[in-house]
Amino acid sequence: MNNKKLLSTRNMSIIAILSAMATILLYFDFPIPFLPPFYKLDFSSIPALIGGFAIGPMAAVVIVVLKIILNLLIQGSNSAFVGQIADFVLSIAFIFPSVLYYHNKKNKKGAIIGLLLGVLSLCVFGGIFNYYFLIPAYSTLYKMPIETIIQMGTVVFPFINDKFTFVLFVTSIFNIIKGLLLSIITLSIYKQISIIIKRVK
Repeated sequence: MNNKKLLSTRNMSIIAILSAMATILLYFDFPIPFLPPFYKLDFSSIPALIGGFAIGPMAAVVIVVLKIILNLLIQGSNSAFVGQIADFVLSIAFIFPSVLYYHNKKNKKGAIIGLLLGVLSLCVFGGIFNYYFLIPAYSTLYKMPIETIIQMGTVVFPFINDKFTFVLFVTSIFNIIKGLLLSIITLSIYKQISIIIKRVK
């Protein structure tokens, strides 16, 4: 997508609306019962997926960035920006491959394959990002030994005994659940919302 098309009045209006929706959805997060409570799921990636499908990959990136900026302006950061960095990296890891594939294969099959690629990307990059950055960063930020974090995983899965097995079985399971749930919801509502988007002038 060229910048001229992305910056058209119509597209900027759609991006602004979807960014506001994403910001609102960010506040409705919840833990998954059988995983450690600091892994929380929210639906703020759905507007970015919809915007990306409707307009293009760069629109999705802009929506994610605006969502984070709006959240910072409203709430600030209680994690020294670690949470915002994580949100950006993991959102893009999931959304960008999904949208990019769909725009090369613009049909339902393309959307499904794109979203599955997004889930795979989220698992791979999410695992690497958690292992090397996120877990150590939160350990330092909250003065919580990494062993304590690993122990939270051991409570759920007794065979977890180090950072690698924690990421493999806790982080990856969370990302699979998150990615699949967001994909299912997006697939179920995109057609109806795209009709509304096409009417925007």
